[in-house]
Amino acid sequence: MAQESGAVPGRDIDERDGYFHMSTRAQVLDTANLHFSGATDLLALEIPLKPIAADVKFELAPKRGEAFPHFYGDLSRDHVSAVIRLERSGAGFQFGDRL
Repeated sequence: MAQESGAVPGRDIDERDGYFHMSTRAQVLDTANLHFSGATDLLALEIPLKPIAADVKFELAPKRGEAFPHFYGDLSRDHVSAVIRLERSGAGFQFGDRL
């Protein structure tokens, strides 16, 4: 979808909350396991912070007890530096190949 339009679509929760929910690289596997445990085709988008930093706020997620990056802007495929497959590993996910 983003390949055709150039825009990275938000999920329903992003649309509702008015920002893109993101995770740092250190957080992404826990996020995948918690929120997408049934997924079989999960991809992580690697987005460097520097180009979008002005529109990112690190905000506390009380249920997780840590701050997560929230992007308040329009996300485009130009922001994405890599697409990484998240693969099943036992009961959770691990980083797979870059696509």
